[in-house]
Amino acid sequence: MKIVAFSTSNSKQSINKKLVCYAARVLEETYPGTSVEIIDINDYEMPLFSVDREAVLGHPDEAKAFYKKLGEADALIISHAEHNGSYTAAFKNLFDWTSRIDVKVFQGKPTVLLATSPGKGGAQTVLKAAAVSAPHFGADLKASLSLPTFYDIFSIKQNTLNDELADTKLRTALATVFPA
Repeated sequence: MKIVAFSTSNSKQSINKKLVCYAARVLEETYPGTSVEIIDINDYEMPLFSVDREAVLGHPDEAKAFYKKLGEADALIISHAEHNGSYTAAFKNLFDWTSRIDVKVFQGKPTVLLATSPGKGGAQTVLKAAAVSAPHFGADLKASLSLPTFYDIFSIKQNTLNDELADTKLRTALATVFPA
């Protein structure tokens, strides 16, 4: 199975990127034959979306490439960073451009949504918004999981979840993309 995974943060120090990288490792170690490609949304940076720019630019190559990359996957793992209770501007812009190619951006792919934050909220606000909207945009939503207090449950040095309950919840969520 080929899985595409990414964080919606464009920060090089993103804890959501650390979480999605850990999830990728878990998937590849747990399910033989699984390959996880971690993509960086910085590779798909485009001008701020507007219908006026779309009239001039059409569909930028970056939006086409992102859409194609999602289409090549058998499943998606997306870890949402939260900025002021909502999507990051970087992801929202990428999503807006890509949705102009096809409103079903996620193309029917089995999808697990993750989110984490340093605080007790665990980016739950953006995760709830994403979980509600993702099926409208073509995600076959299998699970969503918020992991609060990231620095308390994740060892940066060892690059692993060090909280057994959090690790079990993550593994259970990830398992949902595999047929029963």
